[in-house]
Amino acid sequence: MKDFKFHRPKSVADAVALLKGNEGARALAGGQSLLPMLKLDLAQPTDLVSLAGIAELRAVRVDGKTLLVGALATHDEVSQSKAIPGVAALASAIGDAQVRNRGTIGGSIAHADPAADYPAALVALGATIATDRRRIPADSFFTGLFQTALEPGEIITAVHFPVPDRCAYAKFGHRASKFAVVGVMVARSKDGVRVAVTGAGPKVFRVPEMEAALGKKFAPESLDGIKLAEGGLQSDSEASAGFRAHLVGVMARRAVASA
Repeated sequence: MKDFKFHRPKSVADAVALLKGNEGARALAGGQSLLPMLKLDLAQPTDLVSLAGIAELRAVRVDGKTLLVGALATHDEVSQSKAIPGVAALASAIGDAQVRNRGTIGGSIAHADPAADYPAALVALGATIATDRRRIPADSFFTGLFQTALEPGEIITAVHFPVPDRCAYAKFGHRASKFAVVGVMVARSKDGVRVAVTGAGPKVFRVPEMEAALGKKFAPESLDGIKLAEGGLQSDSEASAGFRAHLVGVMARRAVASA
């Protein structure tokens, strides 16, 4: 691990000022993604800007028909929110107790691990990511493998989840890390049905064929006969692309049944 300067700003504006124009600076939230990268020298920042002291980023509240989750809300805090049971259940199955009490929703989605759980919830629910300078629809936030639409120095401040009529998440988890080998979030609202998949590809994606079928009848059997193509799916020691394609169908059915 290389030497770096450590900063503890007390406001979003102060944090942005520390990051602005400093290409070697990195924002630090819960540290569950960044610290392992530092230990392996996969990241070598000149400055670490800790967001832990910014109280305004910790809010979790219902605002009308929207669940607002501050970027520094931990996975454990998200799991205790009652507004969207499907999101709470998803958060409760992330990692282990230590990870859930340190990791944050903002840090997780900024890291954009292709096997993370939150991206499926954000895309399935049509969430909006608020930053220090704009709002980004979840559909356009995740742009590739560990890549997002965030600009240099841009800080996530909150995630706005529209409260759906119903939703649920089903995951086939990695045996050690509990990351998603395949995870599927299904959500139904007045605007229709959305199905989002994480873990299977380089980034979260939707399945229009499943959405159309569930829009006609929201039941597990509506997905019978729908097979996901293997092209573009991940293949590794945990699962081949073909097995992941199969798992998408299995997890989608389980999510619909749970919802």
